[in-house]
Amino acid sequence: MIPLLRADEMRDADRDAAAKSSVDALVRRAGTAVALEVKRLLGTCYGARVAVLAGPGLNGADGRVAAEWLRERGSQVSVVDVRAQPASLSGYDLVVDAAYALGCSRDYLAPDVGDCPIVAVDLPSGVEADSGRLMGAPLRATVTVALGALKYAHVTGPSVSHVGEIRFRGLGIVASSASGLVEDGDLSAVTWPERNDHKWRHAVAVFAGSPSMPGAASLVAAGAASAGASMIRLKNRGSTRDVVNLAPEVVRETGELDSRVRAVVAGPGLGAGAPQWLKGQFSTLRSPTVLDADALDRDLITELVTRAVTVVVTPHDGEFVRLTGGPLPENRLEATRALARELGCVVLLKGPHTIVAAPGGEVRVVTSGTAALATAGTGDVLAGMIGGLLARGHDALSAAGLAAHLHGRAGSQLAPFSGASALAGAVRDFLAGSRL
Repeated sequence: MIPLLRADEMRDADRDAAAKSSVDALVRRAGTAVALEVKRLLGTCYGARVAVLAGPGLNGADGRVAAEWLRERGSQVSVVDVRAQPASLSGYDLVVDAAYALGCSRDYLAPDVGDCPIVAVDLPSGVEADSGRLMGAPLRATVTVALGALKYAHVTGPSVSHVGEIRFRGLGIVASSASGLVEDGDLSAVTWPERNDHKWRHAVAVFAGSPSMPGAASLVAAGAASAGASMIRLKNRGSTRDVVNLAPEVVRETGELDSRVRAVVAGPGLGAGAPQWLKGQFSTLRSPTVLDADALDRDLITELVTRAVTVVVTPHDGEFVRLTGGPLPENRLEATRALARELGCVVLLKGPHTIVAAPGGEVRVVTSGTAALATAGTGDVLAGMIGGLLARGHDALSAAGLAAHLHGRAGSQLAPFSGASALAGAVRDFLAGSRL
């Protein structure tokens, strides 16, 4: 997991790292990382015309080290002091933005650099690190070299359209973090079958589907199975004959919720009145529960949380607005964190950058989503996957973050226009490949 820090947390981490080595050593490492990224973009350093916009602080120092490294390898480098920068810079093959980054506290008007590539050091200058707010007129980076940790502005707010491709360089600054960006390597934590497993050990109960939306039940069940559910017990509204394409191993539940199930997924395809119906089904519920789609109801969430049930809610933007009663803020990360704290449960806000927040403030960010997931039913599969991981013993924050990342990575493997029904198979294939 790539660490994700607020600006004040990053400054503390920088100070601790400098105490262990030195500021000069950190600047040297950072500047070299930036220079290597410039070389990667240009293909060669020799003869390249590079302008470095250098500020008065450590960000500017990083840029000056990069300039020195590039000059030693044959680049023609101009270091431009931002306190006397011209209105435009032309004739360059690449511009390095090392003006202000984390320390930017006022509007910054960047020069016109034309259409050449731009490498931003840590953050584009003129971006507020914690909110992603744009201050003045920042450059739109081709690549941002994130140093030490990701900052909130890398993943939330208007700044997301200005950071370009993010290239993370840890530089040995941050040892650990409670919040972070989920990576492929984190999927190694997904638990696999053990010799002493049995069908009840990772059983999932699914409350999904109705005569008007029968396919939701099969998608949730398929998602749960792909993430490791050892048995799926389904209950839907209306006749079970209306639920189509169910795997033969899915048990059609007719009685009360079995206390042996390890996780519950509820909501997709249940239709109007679902929260009231679910309250009647959940009178004895104690297992961790995923609420999605038609189950996203404040009263239902509050009732379960009050009974000490672990709850994960998975709204898209429209459902998030319905839960909060207000417009969706530009800072999706802070909005998700605030709702998790208010509701007392894990909240997963779907989107191109999916944000997962726990009541205690910890955050997981997932950027693996693709346009392949912008089809009906993929959210049902995701809800089932979270349930499957909960049943395998993952805590709620980890289950939601891992499932969302795996969901996105599997989606990227799908053929065009495959649809949600193909997603569970892609999940299995991706997990199998990750174990090779």
